[in-house]
Amino acid sequence: MSLIRKTVVYVETVYVDGGREGTRPLKMIGAAAVIRNPWAGRGFVDDLSAEIRAVAPTLSAHLTPLILESAGSGEAVEAFGKSAVVGLDGELEHASALIHTLHFGNIYRQAVGAKSYLAFTNTRGPAAAPIQVPMMDKNDEGRRSHYLTLQFSIADAPAADEIVVVLGAATAGRPHHRIGDRYTDLKELGHDLSNPAAVK
Repeated sequence: MSLIRKTVVYVETVYVDGGREGTRPLKMIGAAAVIRNPWAGRGFVDDLSAEIRAVAPTLSAHLTPLILESAGSGEAVEAFGKSAVVGLDGELEHASALIHTLHFGNIYRQAVGAKSYLAFTNTRGPAAAPIQVPMMDKNDEGRRSHYLTLQFSIADAPAADEIVVVLGAATAGRPHHRIGDRYTDLKELGHDLSNPAAVK
């Protein structure tokens, strides 16, 4: 696997929040690949599509099983997301390129039986930059109980010519969610799902 310098699997399990034990543990998982930026040292590249098609599916196919192993199964994944952090010599577009296509997302989506789009962040930073992976319910974008963010960092990545690419998963929602959901708000406001702010 010459594409990937190393992988990191970060697992966080929350048992107690607000001083009260949850009805079940919340496990959040981040599977990260540290790779050399395929556009590093090439100046401004107009067309990123060749590298997207070559690299993005390979990364997703490598990271997805790491998520499934930690979660126990694709069915166990209830919320998901993705993130990329490009090193300081790269462009934000390079981080975006590797995660914002169906060539990357669909492999993971199929493995966990998901219909939603993957929540995301794409940022630039040095080694040990904060990695934040926002997540939401894999099939219901309005289910607020599963609005989550996993945070971690990798001490030596990304180097200036690298990109960290991450898939995230959660096996439950927040332990004591109590803010309702999007659909309740829409009903109260008398607004439509397709135009929630009633913009004219």
